[in-house]
Amino acid sequence: MACVISVTRSLTKVEGVTKADVSLEKAEAVVTYDDTKTTVEALLKATKDAGYPSTLKKERK
Repeated sequence: MACVISVTRSLTKVEGVTKADVSLEKAEAVVTYDDTKTTVEALLKATKDAGYPSTLKKERK
């Protein structure tokens, strides 16, 4: 549970992120963000910096 909180906090601190739903069971995070304010790379870095490296599964608009 601590990892969910940690990843959620890290993602929501990224400028432009409006929502981050992290699921430990699914091993995924669905992030809603403004692509004029941040990038996928910044989101990946945020999870890595939180201690949970990630990869892009599917991009949604």
